[in-house]
Amino acid sequence: MASYRYERDIDPKELAPRKERQYTRKEKWANWWDYNLKWVILIGIAVAFVAYNFIGQYFFVPKPDYNIAVVAPYYLPDDTVTALQTALARYGEDRNGDGKVLVTLNVYTLDYSDEDSQTESAAYLTMAGTTKLATDVQGGLSSIFLLYDPAGFEASTGTLRYLDGSLPAPDSDDDWWNMVYKWTDCPVLAGLDLGEYRADTTHAQGGDSQQYLSDFYIGMRGAWNTATAENLAGGEELWQALTAGAVSTLREG
Repeated sequence: MASYRYERDIDPKELAPRKERQYTRKEKWANWWDYNLKWVILIGIAVAFVAYNFIGQYFFVPKPDYNIAVVAPYYLPDDTVTALQTALARYGEDRNGDGKVLVTLNVYTLDYSDEDSQTESAAYLTMAGTTKLATDVQGGLSSIFLLYDPAGFEASTGTLRYLDGSLPAPDSDDDWWNMVYKWTDCPVLAGLDLGEYRADTTHAQGGDSQQYLSDFYIGMRGAWNTATAENLAGGEELWQALTAGAVSTLREG
């Protein structure tokens, strides 16, 4: 219980309840900003980052006019990829109207040899490459294929058409040699000036890019439905340009 002395010294005004202060709208906004400014800044930074990446990818990253898939058991040298993309672009057209012709090589690392004989790292690359290639094939991304092992590729995907433009009948597409040209059978490809490639992380020594690609084959993706045909639009003209004058030297087996 409070003492008499304490109660005696209390001013009656102090016992009166204080009135709750009514803040103006301006004061309320000022208080809100004081408490939430850091969150507004953080959210603003996050939104700006997402917007920058979206706008940058959509408006400023060049879109390829042509996609060409390269399927091989090893990575192509970076110098060879760059030189080949530049050289192939000279045979294409500006299909998307951005003022330049851009060819993109989509490189997939797959080894169609006996999986039991593959090293662990090679098996991992093949598994990853198979997944990426399946996405390409299912989405109709690449119209032209540069292949190191066309027999293994066709047996695995059933993607190629015949050189005369016709499509293989179901379960009768094992004659892969009628679907591809050897690189060296194509005067346009064999005549490209691709220069030298330097040693890199996957190639201990440098060499000649033309010689490097001389073991490859080129084939055209078949279109079995309208959607695929639309996705591959434009690839036919590039295919005809790259294989002009080609005469196949491949034989059965």
